[in-house]
Amino acid sequence: MNKAAFFKMSYGLYVISSGDGSRFNGQIANTVFQVTSDPATIAVCINKQNLTHEFIRQSRKFTASIIARSAPLEFIGRFGFKSGRDIDKFAGLNYKIGETGFPIVTDHTVASIEAEVINELDCGTHRIFIGRVIDCDVLSDDEPMTYAYYHEVKGGKSPKAAPTYQKEEPPCPAPKANRYVCSICGYVYDPEKGDPDSGIKPGARFEDLPTDWTCPVCGAEKAKFEKEA
Repeated sequence: MNKAAFFKMSYGLYVISSGDGSRFNGQIANTVFQVTSDPATIAVCINKQNLTHEFIRQSRKFTASIIARSAPLEFIGRFGFKSGRDIDKFAGLNYKIGETGFPIVTDHTVASIEAEVINELDCGTHRIFIGRVIDCDVLSDDEPMTYAYYHEVKGGKSPKAAPTYQKEEPPCPAPKANRYVCSICGYVYDPEKGDPDSGIKPGARFEDLPTDWTCPVCGAEKAKFEKEA
């Protein structure tokens, strides 16, 4: 069985938000889709270990902020590789409170959808929540980020809690300059691509990066990177 076939399926990237009445949380999800148009319903797949899963089960409501293609990796890393049990993911970001009472991220977002849970499906490690749409809006004319764009252009990785996570074999090292892998989130620094979001131009060797440079996805320090085998 060649699981690479799953990478050919079309996905987007979304910030799914919910709360418990006293605090909010949000996470990255790539499995969000429309189920019906009349009445409008959508579905989202969330890992059971995530705090957002706990909040959705309690509140029976969630929001989906559709991420723009121009969103920096730090933004995706904040919601995808850090836990809301440790940090306030919305600190320093622009957002608004929707009809659900939960946040809609307005930074790096093209549209938003809010839903009230009407059904759910247990899928083992994950749970699919089906929600009746109670409000939605277009926030910008930017292009939405697809999952393929995130992987192929941004160089991003899937967190282990994602439904599409697959353990990848490390790619062959570059012939002239070594690639380095973040031991925390799996992000690969490729000298040929650099790190444009952090002002690092293509061609910059990892060894020459500033000592205070950090992983653009999870924020890990440079010392947490290992040379690709």
